[in-house]
Amino acid sequence: MLACRMIQIIESHADRLAEGLVHKLAGSQECSQLLADVPAHELKHRAYEIYHGLSEWLFTKTESEIEERYTGLGMRRAHQEVPFSQLLFAAHATKEYLWEYLRLEGLLEPEDLIGEMELLRAIERFFDQSLYFAAIGYEEAKSSRFVRSSTSHAWK
Repeated sequence: MLACRMIQIIESHADRLAEGLVHKLAGSQECSQLLADVPAHELKHRAYEIYHGLSEWLFTKTESEIEERYTGLGMRRAHQEVPFSQLLFAAHATKEYLWEYLRLEGLLEPEDLIGEMELLRAIERFFDQSLYFAAIGYEEAKSSRFVRSSTSHAWK
């Protein structure tokens, strides 16, 4: 089955994929603040975690597990002062880099994908959920910071 082969290739090349993604982000103006505020090793670790555990993220992890992880990531990026647009750009780049890699490996031939649409749908669903929950975490962190700063000004 092509889907199993695709996931095995992705997971076995996770380190190379993560390294390539960080290199791609480093060459992108859209992520300048992200790269200034988040250490490269942290970005690489996050990408590796996704690529290496892709089968778990797609087929084993529950929505609440994705929510917990990515709400936390959104909050972390907010505390790191990463612009929300750059958080979204990096998540999108993670997905696009994966597609680019699969294309280069010759695994995205149209006739092969007809029977593998569930894998494509699962990958899209995972990335969409992770972005949604990262946005919630980001907004919660920003909201709590606003409440704290508003409260502290009221006491002055």
